[in-house]
Amino acid sequence: MTDAPADIAALSFEQALAELEKIVAELESGQAPLERSIEIYKRGAALKAHCEAKLDAARLQVERITQGPQGPGVEPAEFN
Repeated sequence: MTDAPADIAALSFEQALAELEKIVAELESGQAPLERSIEIYKRGAALKAHCEAKLDAARLQVERITQGPQGPGVEPAEFN
């Protein structure tokens, strides 16, 4: 996420995802000129990285409380 422009870094996950969906739709339409396609593809890559970083941070926040030999503890949740 550190490579993302400041405006992307300020976006919430939902905002970044919505913008990324618009970029994908524009690229899939095939209507954008080549230079515009390259420009929005780069922005889309930065948005994707931002969303992945937000998801990773959220996953780390989700924890599972366990009862072990030393009493209650917290460990990362499993996402299987």
